[in-house]
Amino acid sequence: MNAPIPAAALADPTVEPAPDAMLTVRIRREDGFQAFTVARRPAQTILDVVTEIQREQDPTLAYRFACRVGMCGSCAMMVNGRPRWTCRTRVAAVAEEDGLTLEPLRNLPVVKDLAVDMEPFFEKWAAAHGAFEPGDAPLEDFAVVAPDSPERRAVDAGIECINCGVCYAACDVVTWNPDYLGPAALNRAWTLVNDVRDQGQAARLEAVSGDAGCQSCHTHMSCTEHCPKALAPTFAIAGLKRATARSALKRFGSRHFRRSA
Repeated sequence: MNAPIPAAALADPTVEPAPDAMLTVRIRREDGFQAFTVARRPAQTILDVVTEIQREQDPTLAYRFACRVGMCGSCAMMVNGRPRWTCRTRVAAVAEEDGLTLEPLRNLPVVKDLAVDMEPFFEKWAAAHGAFEPGDAPLEDFAVVAPDSPERRAVDAGIECINCGVCYAACDVVTWNPDYLGPAALNRAWTLVNDVRDQGQAARLEAVSGDAGCQSCHTHMSCTEHCPKALAPTFAIAGLKRATARSALKRFGSRHFRRSA
């Protein structure tokens, strides 16, 4: 079951804008901010506002969206300084004095206006060995993954991540250290570390234990605070810290034993 959308992302649907109310929208573009004015409407989302501006006022405005119902995450952008899914964020919940400030997601290269290049994000996902590794030969029988096993319970929430990039934009460590793998990639690694079927654990733990890996997390909780699906990448990263520490101790212990023999 998908995690619930946090209440802060939605406005009370019974609260309607005053008749003839207007909204001032400041959008960051190449040469700075550009202001637009749109009418306030009932149950209006941030994505509704951006779409209206692009269709009726400035067709050159670039942004990204797909599903419009909180499944793809591609519409994420900075709304009044906070990364959000714009399709699930109502204007009434976040407008400040009938105004909005919209910017592209932090920590990612800007393609144009509100659209960012997600390639660095997915490169880090791959660097963290975020793909399932079946091994050189398939197992003789299907692995049994009990739903109530500790490993499965540890990653139940984490597998719901859709790689929208909100946590990556919220992460101060990525801002300070562009090489840091980031919460989404590390969360994905944690789900696979706990997958009894995966055969790539040694390489994965090595990949996430370096200077740009899980040990760089300062546990600010920004990723967990901002996740639109109410996931907790911070706790997944903490799990990786424990797993990499155990792996290092085993390697050190085996070397020490061989030297002592």
